[in-house]
Amino acid sequence: MFKQMKNIDTAFRHVRSFTLVVVAGSILLCGFTFYKSYQLVDSVRSKIYILANGKALEAFASDRKDNIPVEAKDHIKTFHQYFFTLDPDEKVIQANLTKSLYLADVSAKRAYDNLKEAGFYTNVISGNISQRIKVDSITVDINQYPYSFRCYATQEIIRTTSTVLRSLVTDGYLRNVSRSDNNPHGFLIERWTTLVNSDIKTENH
Repeated sequence: MFKQMKNIDTAFRHVRSFTLVVVAGSILLCGFTFYKSYQLVDSVRSKIYILANGKALEAFASDRKDNIPVEAKDHIKTFHQYFFTLDPDEKVIQANLTKSLYLADVSAKRAYDNLKEAGFYTNVISGNISQRIKVDSITVDINQYPYSFRCYATQEIIRTTSTVLRSLVTDGYLRNVSRSDNNPHGFLIERWTTLVNSDIKTENH
């Protein structure tokens, strides 16, 4: 009888020890899970997301210098697209040119004034002409400031009776300025000049 009671007591101690181990393990697991969940929430809160073309993209902090080539090329491309994309509508022309002139200095304004004085934009409207531009390549020298660049592009001039393709090559320099809604990359194009603007071919409709 005594031996049976001793066996029961031993079994009870084993069960109790096992139960304590399970409980302790559960507490540790819950604590670890809570800690990792808190870390994950804190990590998500510390991230910044930007909306681009309807998609949420994570923004990573990086040195301005790391992004200069990419940002500079996009700035140059954006300027040329606004400056050279035209339709036979005065408001469209003015809107695009206003956006382009935020990205460049007086050299671009001077080019615009010369074209306007020559009646170029009036001819675009009266002739129902549309103009498109495709930027083929851009080179930027970031080893010396201000950064020099050269832009190679193809213009498409669409008339009622024909479409003309033109080769366009421009160059200039980039200077750092404050970022803004009108100038998100924080560059200003200076001493902008057109080196080549010549016909490649004409297609009659």
